[in-house]
Amino acid sequence: MRFALLKGACCAGAIALSLSAGMSAATAQEAVSGDTTATETQAEATKPWQPLADDGITLALSYTGEAATNVSGGLRRDAAYAGQIYVGADLDMDRIVGIGGGTIHAAITNRHGESLSALALGNNTSVQEIWGTQNTHLAILTWEQKLLNDRLMIEAGRSQANIHFLNSPIYCNFQGNSGCGNPTFVFKNSNFTYFPASSWMIRAKAEVLPHVTVHVGAYEVNPDRKRASDHGFNPSIKNATGVIVPWELGYSNEGEGVRLPGHYIVGGWFDRGDYADPLRDDQGGIAILTGRAAQTRNGRSGIYFRFDQRLTRPDPRSQRGLSVFGVAMTNLSGRVEESRFLDFGVVQTGTFPGRDADTIGFMISDQRFSDLAMERMRAARASAGGDGKIQRHQYMMELAYGAQLGPAIRISPNVQYILHPDQTGAPFRTRDIRDALIVGFKFTIDAPTLLGH
Repeated sequence: MRFALLKGACCAGAIALSLSAGMSAATAQEAVSGDTTATETQAEATKPWQPLADDGITLALSYTGEAATNVSGGLRRDAAYAGQIYVGADLDMDRIVGIGGGTIHAAITNRHGESLSALALGNNTSVQEIWGTQNTHLAILTWEQKLLNDRLMIEAGRSQANIHFLNSPIYCNFQGNSGCGNPTFVFKNSNFTYFPASSWMIRAKAEVLPHVTVHVGAYEVNPDRKRASDHGFNPSIKNATGVIVPWELGYSNEGEGVRLPGHYIVGGWFDRGDYADPLRDDQGGIAILTGRAAQTRNGRSGIYFRFDQRLTRPDPRSQRGLSVFGVAMTNLSGRVEESRFLDFGVVQTGTFPGRDADTIGFMISDQRFSDLAMERMRAARASAGGDGKIQRHQYMMELAYGAQLGPAIRISPNVQYILHPDQTGAPFRTRDIRDALIVGFKFTIDAPTLLGH
């Protein structure tokens, strides 16, 4: 059945190919350096269908699908498909009611499908970033206000930390969740809120010097938001345990006339919400052995550095060229699952003649598990009769090709490899999970652009 789902995803890609054949020959310029978004560059190639634009309302409707199968390794061979429908709107409050600089953002998602990591790999990081919060969900409902000639932006309402902080358009040239979305370390070691599980928030971003910004926010930490039954429409903060405060100091060199844009950011978080101890139960024993609830802790912090830089751009009128990116993260306080995370990648935009918007990229991440996590994993294996030789590092790699099939459709076949998968999904296994080779397929269809002219 699951292999049938994978086949169905490939058929969807074929349908996307057939649809694109009748579209304009113009292709979208993929912005891997973060100086523009894919949506913005697509709009340059074709005028999206926006029937309410004159009234100040911009609509969004897209579908993203991600299929994956492990051809070798893992716990067992299997296949999985996950998808997302995204419906959103931006309301220009200047045009609607005369409030200059104000915008209402709203979005609802429907996520469906399964995770190959949960089904067959046993590791803690999904090879399909679109998996998580598999239901219909209020993802965004915020008011954004720009002030001081747009040098200051304030946004408040219901949203997520991960779409505002520790994020870059370059990451989702890939399918795996070690990079796409956000570097996965932040979700293992903090209550960093993640899309589309929305909670109450406020953030502010200010340009303090030319090319220099300060960005800080506060996001509700509430275990209810992580429940499978949560739909995001409940405004209650009844069970909130605190807030997480992400921050960033950034330097960017981008804009019209900049040939080689780049972004350099130092950031981190102060997590003042409750979390489960990675080792001890509520009586001080090893939770995975006793079966008791994990001990509740409060307070963690971490820091990171991230960058992306365009290295080459032979033609300033084209996005063709080579970009590099990287992330380094560690915790500063708290009892955590991972002690360090490193990520590095390269993306070439413009591959073959006439394929200026296509990309080919490679990335590799290194997740280093903490002493607490290692003790837990060794205890579980020993109790099952295995030895204590647990791998401390999990390495995840991905090679992906992104093909722009007309302005509205993009497909990305990819190959992923996991070296030393951790045993989160099979803690009592007596030997290491086999290194896994995964074949994936990702596609995105943007409806307003597809219907545009």
